[in-house]
Formats: sequence, structure tokens, C-alpha cells
Amino acid sequence: MPVFACSGCDTELTTALTRVALPVHAHQRYGNATRLPTLMASGTFAVDPEPSGPPSRRWAEIDPREAAARGVHAPVFALSYGDPGAIVVAPGDIHGTVLIPSKTSGYCCGLDGGDGPNLACEVCDLPVATRIDDCSYWQSAWLDPKAVRALPTGAKAPPPTWDELLASGESTPPLEVISTWNGGLRLDHRWSWSPRWEAAAGRALAHLLAASDGSAVIVPTGMAAEAFQRVLDALLPAAPPALRAAPAGPGLPNQDAEILLVPEHPNTGTPWDGGDPTTVRVPLPFGIWRWLAFPRPDLPLLASGRLPDDVLRDDPAPPRPGRLFGPDWDVFHATLVRLPAVRLPWLRAILDDIDTETRHRLF
Repeated sequence: MPVFACSGCDTELTTALTRVALPVHAHQRYGNATRLPTLMASGTFAVDPEPSGPPSRRWAEIDPREAAARGVHAPVFALSYGDPGAIVVAPGDIHGTVLIPSKTSGYCCGLDGGDGPNLACEVCDLPVATRIDDCSYWQSAWLDPKAVRALPTGAKAPPPTWDELLASGESTPPLEVISTWNGGLRLDHRWSWSPRWEAAAGRALAHLLAASDGSAVIVPTGMAAEAFQRVLDALLPAAPPALRAAPAGPGLPNQDAEILLVPEHPNTGTPWDGGDPTTVRVPLPFGIWRWLAFPRPDLPLLASGRLPDDVLRDDPAPPRPGRLFGPDWDVFHATLVRLPAVRLPWLRAILDDIDTETRHRLF
């Protein structure tokens, strides 16, 4: 469990932190004037292996072979040529810093980091981090890997086992209440599809398309179908035979499916590797996978007396959002262009044929 210190004067800048996998939604932007919560749980940090920040270059300025060496196999708007390895923490876990007054770019509700690092070490004034808390962004503090260094504070605890994770009950519901603001004035609270689900579905959809080999894919009924089937049916041929995709992982029996939806370990980011090792696997964040694998049934009748242990409430289920579920386009696109399979003509054609109208209709 390291703490991060200023590389200029060794001032400690964070509490002791445990490393976890970078969230799928780390760079997601969501809605308009939407106030999102913190990206990272308190006491944790993650590292982004991709370069970030300036300078950047437009796709037309990049040799495709150079992009492929970076792991990008289809066009993107631009690529960052900044430093890789940015470290993200919860804003409440950082201390010993002061705001840089000239670096306070933002839209209407806070800081967006557009001017670069906006937090400096309070002792030596070295710019060390970028605080982001504007609307439509996940609240976070990104430590500059050149400006900080990790100081060990004790023995590293082993990550929980799959059985321990399953027993913890961690699960991410597909619906949550979203608040929208305008100039500091709260407008409303509404039930909406979870941004975490939309980001995870965007990444998983890219892997499902690559795994399909151009054939139709059928997912189980329920939330899996809500998240994937409509888009899969629109992008892949309807003619049989179809491949089957199903959740697989700890606590589930072996699945007779060609594609397995498996959990990623929240600490290490490693996908579950049980079962048939030759079966294609599509990764999902553990909390989202758990909801798909072990959905919570609606209570059919009002409960009297003390609620059973497996029942949260006995009033009606939350209302459905006023729109169909749509995977996050930006996460989908960023994932697909980094899969080598996108170089196959049939998959590249699918990507190139998604015009603005199709994108708004499906995503």
C-alpha cells in the first residue's frame, strides 16, 4: 500500500492506497450538466497504461504503422503523445496540494483539466496532479507520473479470491438516480441507465463483435439482451447459424456457449480463466457481471412482517428510463480500434458503416 510523494521535495501527497484495475468508465463523459460521483473508491488508485495529455496528433498526421505499434488499428480522431502511466485517485485521498489559479478551465460546474495539471505541491510549487470535477466528468485527481513517486508503507495484501469476491455480494445495478445541474441549481433527479453499465457494455460489445467472426450472436434474455441484443442484431447478419454468448464464472455451472461473458478481477483486472480455456471470453467488470450472472428477482407479492434476507424492499420496482439502453459509443469505439480483429475486412466494414444516424439510434 504505497503513498505518493512529490518527486521534487518528497512531501507526501496521498493517503496509503491499494492498487485496483483502471475502471472501464475512467475517461467516459456522460450527459449534459450531469453531476457524476467519484471515479475511484476511497483508499484505491489505478494506473492508466495509455499516454495521456498533450501533445496530441490528428489521425491524418500519423503513419498507420506507427499507430499499429501503439495498438491502434483503425482511425481515431487523435492520439495523445503525452506520458503513459497517469495515476488516478479519489479527490479526497490527495492532500498537501494547492490549486494553480491560472489552470482552472472548466465548463460550468468545476474543473475539467483542459489546461493541464492544476494542483501543485504546497511545499515546492511543482505541478503534480490534475483535479477534475466538472459536470459530465467522473470526479477524480490524476497524478502526473513524472511529478510523483511511490513510497511503500508496508506489506502488500493479497487480492481477494474469486470466492471471496462472490461472497462479498458486490453488484452494480443497471439503474440509478442521476442528478442534473445548471449553474449550481439542481434541476431534477431521474432514474437512468447506469453510466457504468453503458461503459462496460460498450467495451463488451466490441469484444462480442470481434468474437462473432461475422455470424449472428444470441445472448440470454433479461438484462444481457437489453444491453447487447438490439445492437448485435443491427450490426450482424440475422441468418443462422448463430453463436451463443452466456455468463460464466465463479459460482456458475459450465456453460454450453461459444462465447463466455466472464468477470474481471476488480484488483488485478485479470479475467476469470476457469472452464474450457479454448472458449472465447468477453470481459465485464465484476459488479456488472455479478448482476448478469445472479440477477435479483422482483418480489412477486408484498411481504408482510420482517423482510426476507434476499429482499431489499417490497414497494414497486424503480421506473424504467424513457429511452432504450445504449452502450457507450466512445468506449465501444476506443475498444474496437484497439482490437487486432478490426483489421479484418468484415469488421472494419461494420465500423465504417456506423454513420451519425446509426450511432444515435443504437448507442
